[in-house]
Amino acid sequence: MIGVQQDFNDRVNEIKAYFDFIEKVDSGQIILANRAPRVPVFTNSEQTDLIRTFKASAFLLLYNLMESTVTNSIEAIFDEFENKAISFDACKLQVRRVVLRNLSQHNVNDISLNLNRLAHDAVTKTFLKKKIVSGNVDASKIRDVADEYGFTRPAADGDKLLTVKTKRNDLAHGGKSFGEVGRDYSVPDMIIIKDKVIIYLSAMLSSVATYLAQQHYLSGPDRP
Repeated sequence: MIGVQQDFNDRVNEIKAYFDFIEKVDSGQIILANRAPRVPVFTNSEQTDLIRTFKASAFLLLYNLMESTVTNSIEAIFDEFENKAISFDACKLQVRRVVLRNLSQHNVNDISLNLNRLAHDAVTKTFLKKKIVSGNVDASKIRDVADEYGFTRPAADGDKLLTVKTKRNDLAHGGKSFGEVGRDYSVPDMIIIKDKVIIYLSAMLSSVATYLAQQHYLSGPDRP
């Protein structure tokens, strides 16, 4: 989980720097000007349009953070299983169901070559990172994932994650232009969204870290 947390922190710092830039441009603390002579590059109308694009792009950055955090967290769980040679029989029921679902998504002829120690390899060799979220991350999805694996649901307010997912999908699938998406939110609105997303994902990371540290993925007498 150390690597997952570091990746999260790095991405959060990138996002905070980006939001700091947008906020300063929006408030006039930063003026986009030519080097010489120092005159504004854009008219007021053009700069307004540009800031809208900046704000819309922020939804892409936030969604990237959401999806990477969930994906990396689940990958860390399976890394733990592999490092500790956790067998299928030792796993709690929720995890067994996940493993069986993962197994069902493989071609039997292909996966059978990797299952030399069935009880152990079935847990780790069937993991499919690309199948974890597939462009569908929001608080509801994270709660479902928490229930699937048996770690505690984040207690923070996750309503803004749905907003981020919806706006990201609008942009990714061409449903709305960057100008249209950015027009609907002020910079202070975007900062609130950003802060709530980071708080919620931090709570999820804390839950997963506890899950791994206390081995909540094990069943019954195999628990420490």
